[in-house]
Amino acid sequence: MDTPEHENGWTPLPHSDEDLQRARSVPDTPQTRAPTYRLAYSDEEFMTRRELRPVRLQLELMKADMALTERGIRSTVILFGGARIPEPGGPAWAAKNETQKKNLIANSHYYDEARKFARLCSEHSALSYYREFVVVTGGGPGVMEAGNRGAADCGAPSIGFNIVLPHEQAPNLYVTPELCFNFHYFAIRKMHFIMRAKAVAVFPGGFGTMDELFETLTLIQTGRMERVPVLLFGKSFWDRAIDVGFLAEQGTISPGDDKLITYVDTAQEAWDVIAKFYAIA
Repeated sequence: MDTPEHENGWTPLPHSDEDLQRARSVPDTPQTRAPTYRLAYSDEEFMTRRELRPVRLQLELMKADMALTERGIRSTVILFGGARIPEPGGPAWAAKNETQKKNLIANSHYYDEARKFARLCSEHSALSYYREFVVVTGGGPGVMEAGNRGAADCGAPSIGFNIVLPHEQAPNLYVTPELCFNFHYFAIRKMHFIMRAKAVAVFPGGFGTMDELFETLTLIQTGRMERVPVLLFGKSFWDRAIDVGFLAEQGTISPGDDKLITYVDTAQEAWDVIAKFYAIA
């Protein structure tokens, strides 16, 4: 008698996908329609119960990790930055008043720099068959769109880590579809950003960008993460947004912690910092 062959090797027990099909092919009766009869892993109402939160956390960690591993992606370059920054010449759709409109339009050049930077990273990534220095963004508009778009400009894949928000948040059209993920838990999304990061590029943004920047700096400062280049685009913006010198003067960070940050203004500057850090010819 032939033994069944499975993608992950032979087993004398049926795989869960096989049993799921069998469970769906039973007669339609009051018993088989009862929620308790559903297989636990295919029961959406059960899987979304609050008591199952630890399981969902694990699933969110594993799903993206398995997909990236199967794709052979070993390292990434993160692009953090404002979702509200428009493409040059495009509308400042997020502006709530004339001052915001003027400033968002003035900051639109960061969209172009993010796009150029992502293209530089992706051109180098091609040398490793897109296993190293793969561009990853939050998958949304603004700087995130620019990052995925820069990768697409040279035919490279890029990753989008989207998250469900109270307001509508859809993936931008430049994320590689097979590398477009959606998260419920901010914590797991943040883990995936950092787990493969070889560089972190941070463009002007708001609370979300600040959160991602400071979490990265905290991980490096405390030794929980290896030192990687942390590139802040736009020194004039960041000098007003964050007074790192003041923190050092107050003793709330150590002398020298400001050296964890490198300020840059152009995509080429940023890539040169990465190339020097990793001795890339």
